[in-house]
Amino acid sequence: MKFRTKMAVCMVWLLALAYGIGGSLLISSSFHASLEKEKSSARRSCQMLLNTMSILDSYSSISDTLRRLDSVGNTQWSGLQVLSNGSVIYRSGSGADGLGIVEGDVLQVQDQQILVSCAVGSGLTDLQLKAAFDISAIYTQRDSQLRIYRWTFLAVVAVGAALSWLLSTWLTRPLRTLTRVSRELAGGNLSSRVPVTSQDEVGRLSAEFNVMADKLEQNMEEMRLTMERQEEFMGSFAHELKTPMTSIIGYADLLRSQELSETDRRDAANYVFSEGKRLESLSLKLLDLLVLKKEDMALQPCCPKALIESTAREFYPVLKKQNISLTCRCQKGSCMLEPDLFKSLLFNLMDNARKAMDKGGQIMIQCEMIPDGCRIQVVDNGRGMPEEALNRVTEAFYRVDKSRSRAQGGAGLGLALCSRIVELHHGDIRFSSREGVGTCVTVELRGGAVQ
Repeated sequence: MKFRTKMAVCMVWLLALAYGIGGSLLISSSFHASLEKEKSSARRSCQMLLNTMSILDSYSSISDTLRRLDSVGNTQWSGLQVLSNGSVIYRSGSGADGLGIVEGDVLQVQDQQILVSCAVGSGLTDLQLKAAFDISAIYTQRDSQLRIYRWTFLAVVAVGAALSWLLSTWLTRPLRTLTRVSRELAGGNLSSRVPVTSQDEVGRLSAEFNVMADKLEQNMEEMRLTMERQEEFMGSFAHELKTPMTSIIGYADLLRSQELSETDRRDAANYVFSEGKRLESLSLKLLDLLVLKKEDMALQPCCPKALIESTAREFYPVLKKQNISLTCRCQKGSCMLEPDLFKSLLFNLMDNARKAMDKGGQIMIQCEMIPDGCRIQVVDNGRGMPEEALNRVTEAFYRVDKSRSRAQGGAGLGLALCSRIVELHHGDIRFSSREGVGTCVTVELRGGAVQ
């Protein structure tokens, strides 16, 4: 059974129960109040009649008085017996025959009549009065009320059932909408949402459902992007392996199968060696990425200025061959770093800056201390990068210029390593660049200040 049907049935049952009990109690209360009123009236009439008879001094006076009352039609009784010493001295009305069974002082209801029996002492003798009062009118009135009540009850239940069905349909409409949207979400329509039309519990449920749907859509989008990046990573990785492996196999086969001159043999061996070194570099950087993802490193107090100058001295011969000048402007101070990873970060940033220059250029490294670490900037005047590349440069195997980077021996993993190193130092890395002007890389490492 549907929920709205259950609601409608419950409301109809409650309405029927409330109206049934209330109407029955009202009719019963009205009937008993009328009955008590008739009893009080019968008791007063009998008492008045007894008082009248007690002051009369003869049977003829009593009989004449009762006959006069009957003749004018002012009496309320349907039957009357007056007894003196057990003998009937007066009888009146069709109900008088049934009064023989009434003995003693009594006031009772029987067969839609009130039977009254009472006695009084008079100047003549002891008198007993038996009277029957017709109360069929209040029974007729009760029956009429019950008939009206039954038809009213049926009408109220019928109207209540219709209104209950409409009300339950209206109240459960948001739930039906929730069901429909749930099916749409399950079917793949992640943009489907529930309209929030109220601030009650159902409205709050709809709002929370929409929040859940937003999170689901966001997670699914992130999962899709992750899968795309993984597929791109695997494709790029396979391509990176294929190119040097093809060269190695080709030149190795040439060395193995043909007689070459000394110059050709040396060139072939150099190709095999250089491509092998590129494979080695690729393998080592992939290994570094895997290690950094699992590593829980410990930071230690270090001087960024000393580490930068040390790395610059080691890198200087490579820059000198390309006629590239290197300038360092570093502020003194110490903070919490991992020295080997910090040097790897600097090396990769300087190597990227070097590869952005064709014939000479300038690289400047600036370092300043911040309250919880240090801020480093690596600035070059190389080719620069387009705007759309800035958000992807830290992805593995991504290259702004694929042919140029591969010719320079790059694998597209340097900035991915940098990003992970920065993350392990609780910092962030930002890029700003203009094509033909140069690039500025800003790194903030917030490993903490030295206590």
